[in-house]
Amino acid sequence: MKDFRVETNYEKFFSHRKYIKEFLNAQTYPFKELMAFYKCAMMEVETKFMVLNQELSLEYDRNPIETIKTRLKSVESIFDKLTTRGLPLTVKSVEENLNDVAGVRVICGFPADIYSLSEAFLKQDDVTLIAKKDYMKNPKPNGYRSLHLIVEIPIFLHDEKKPMRVEVQFRTISMDWWASLEHKIRYKKDYIITPEIAEELKVCAESAALLDSKMEQIQAKIQERQLTDK
Repeated sequence: MKDFRVETNYEKFFSHRKYIKEFLNAQTYPFKELMAFYKCAMMEVETKFMVLNQELSLEYDRNPIETIKTRLKSVESIFDKLTTRGLPLTVKSVEENLNDVAGVRVICGFPADIYSLSEAFLKQDDVTLIAKKDYMKNPKPNGYRSLHLIVEIPIFLHDEKKPMRVEVQFRTISMDWWASLEHKIRYKKDYIITPEIAEELKVCAESAALLDSKMEQIQAKIQERQLTDK
């Protein structure tokens, strides 16, 4: 007779942890090495934006970048993504199938800064664009706005040059504020987002976008007056 016992969350947790542990034990050094490569790739991308920020600050008389954030996907997140897609649990599989292990988020003051920075970044001859999703021009159904790039850049090791992929997200301050709070609200434990709440969150995203547009118009007026006064 079949055993129809439902697996508890407690059992699922430890089963999940067991497979992660086996995965790491089998490939400890290669996995750590790959994560180190991703960290190097993030550093390369972050440095490129720091240089662009310094250069463009001279042109605009202000810094177009407010903040640069980096994050490396956790082992649990990597494991979840591979298993959900039915992909092999190997280091090679991580490198070949996941484009967002290394992430760099660039927070800008104005929407126009995002396009200027992304264009300048992609013009660099060692940056290869793999994919681009413009959620500023085409927001997600929930109201999310951002510009996403998947790029490949080389890192220079002691004995080789290795191409690595990095996800770069561009947001304004208001886009980042909304996305951060929306995530906290939407994924709050033991609470299901109703259609009414989802609609309210979307309205907030639209309000933030209007605020971005208004602030950009004010900035443009100030720049125009400064040019006229010279």
